[in-house]
Amino acid sequence: MKSILNITTALTLVLGSTLPAFSAEMKEIGKGEGEVNIVAWAGYIERGESDKAYDWVTGFEKETGCKVNVKTAATSDEMVTLMNQGGFDLVTASGDASLRLVAGKKVQPINISLIKNWSAVDKRLQDAPWFTVDGKHYGTPYQWGPNVLMYNTKAFGDKAPESWDVVFKEMTLPDGKSNKGRVQAYDGPIYIADAALFLKSTKPELGIKDPYQLNEKQYAAAIDLLKGQRSLVGRYWHDATVQTDDFKNEGVVASGSWPFQVNLLQAAKQPIASTIPKEGATGWADTTMLHADAKHPNCAYMWLNHSLDAKVQGDVAAWFGSVPAVPAACKGNELLGEGGCATNGFDNFEKISFWKTPTAKCEQGTCVPYSKWVSDYIAVMGGQ
Repeated sequence: MKSILNITTALTLVLGSTLPAFSAEMKEIGKGEGEVNIVAWAGYIERGESDKAYDWVTGFEKETGCKVNVKTAATSDEMVTLMNQGGFDLVTASGDASLRLVAGKKVQPINISLIKNWSAVDKRLQDAPWFTVDGKHYGTPYQWGPNVLMYNTKAFGDKAPESWDVVFKEMTLPDGKSNKGRVQAYDGPIYIADAALFLKSTKPELGIKDPYQLNEKQYAAAIDLLKGQRSLVGRYWHDATVQTDDFKNEGVVASGSWPFQVNLLQAAKQPIASTIPKEGATGWADTTMLHADAKHPNCAYMWLNHSLDAKVQGDVAAWFGSVPAVPAACKGNELLGEGGCATNGFDNFEKISFWKTPTAKCEQGTCVPYSKWVSDYIAVMGGQ
């Protein structure tokens, strides 16, 4: 794991600007402003509209008088764009967005002494380098988990696919049909890391150690793999609902996905399961971050603390299929169940290659920066 100092230096060099030096943090939480505006991943903030059992908004609104307004974003790049535009107080940013927001001065450090539930946060996350810079915490951990391989059990039978090769290479699946046109890939440049992780295992001669730190040769190999995958992909997905519809109605049988979609499809009695193949998986550790120009900071701080409540954490984990940032949530939550955290991967923390922003300055010297990942992946999806 890269040190905080190295990440700070790398971002400064790559983005050509110094990191923000805020002169003051909030000293106390005052009266709520009446609302809080949040950019969030689908399924992260529920008020019982999808299922009455899953509601961690209504009680908060009644207790604080802060109305929760949510804008759902489908990708990290969309989240960064929305935060750049302004008008939001909080964002549930993944690791491939969080440091960009810090470097871009769009988020501010929080005063963790005002967050009563901070002490309950998993010690593995409290000072994680994707949101901690120069000893300052730019948000509070929310949830984490892997990008799983979701598959149709009718196409694969009783045995789960062992490798990510089912989405990267043309082959005949156990149902006797080709995988061509029946697989999906994520519509986001960070998916290049999934290709790199696959190559790390299948082509060790490339010497890939970190799928987010790729030299020119390693990067070229990942892009070539993705270009080859293009002919197999029926759709590049970024909308969770669209992906679930594709698995239901469009004959899609395998794709990288989130546990959220797996849960939705299984709840709908679809023949769906998920696995983490032998090559491992990329993953996400999401942080609720406070906009530098938040118009409702008091309500925002109230939400930050509420989001770390053990009951809320357990309910979110049960709904999304994620792992709570508060270990106490793993016990006594009716929705999550006693084995829920283990099922969702609590003990797999060290096995996941968590999303983070690729930078030009890296541990092996010089790496391909995220700006190039963006332009090249657009070309890949366009068949170029």
